[in-house]
Amino acid sequence: MPALNRVQLIGRLGKDPETRALPSGKKVCSFTLAVDSRWKNGNGEIKEATEWFPVETWGRLGEICNQYLAKGRLVYIEGRVQTDHWQDDKGDPHSKTKVVGGVMQILDRKPEEPEVAATEEEAAA
Repeated sequence: MPALNRVQLIGRLGKDPETRALPSGKKVCSFTLAVDSRWKNGNGEIKEATEWFPVETWGRLGEICNQYLAKGRLVYIEGRVQTDHWQDDKGDPHSKTKVVGGVMQILDRKPEEPEVAATEEEAAA
């Protein structure tokens, strides 16, 4: 049976990216992405809402995100949704859903900055 797990987001970073190294030596870069929506309600008033998405990027793509991204930057992220499940010390179940990014492109840039677009495949090369 076919399946698809793909998400595409355009939003602004809520804080500077944080990179950490795992015991295996792999690096992961984490940040939150704020995606705004606007609509008119039944009275014609414009309403706004912001959805926050936790994003992780791995390996070379994570290094690129850590180097070029900062709070407030407008970026395009393409990836997949992943939910981690675990139990705490008391045995209570927990879960966290996040986006694992595979493609990142900065959409706002200063004139002196080069365009940065990366995928996991390009970053590994």
